[in-house]
Amino acid sequence: MSGVVIIHPADRDTSTAQTPGMSRVAGVAASTCGASGVWMGEVVTEPGFESGAHHHGDIESAIYVISGSIRFRWGARLEHSAEGGAGDFIFVPANTVHSEANPSDGEPLVLIVARGGQENVVVNVDVAK
Repeated sequence: MSGVVIIHPADRDTSTAQTPGMSRVAGVAASTCGASGVWMGEVVTEPGFESGAHHHGDIESAIYVISGSIRFRWGARLEHSAEGGAGDFIFVPANTVHSEANPSDGEPLVLIVARGGQENVVVNVDVAK
């Protein structure tokens, strides 16, 4: 494809890697518009969900919180934590072991996630808590 591409909701790619408790839909991706240097999509996380410890290899991630609240933990033992909410941006450096959670009992967490590459790398890590 050449030039600007508008990806409408019906054009999003739902065949991305999925995690139980999270729904990922690609907006800007090789499959939707031929992107090669960036991936961007919507992630919806169910209330009470917490991911396992993982990192995304050499790929940086940027996250924008559309609605809901998020709790991030990171570090070799997930010893650091921070919380964010609607309107916040979050940067996750490459190779950073982390876990994200939706601490709400009833509200989904809706995020826009951008990654510096097309590879949807997820490396699960055993963490002694």
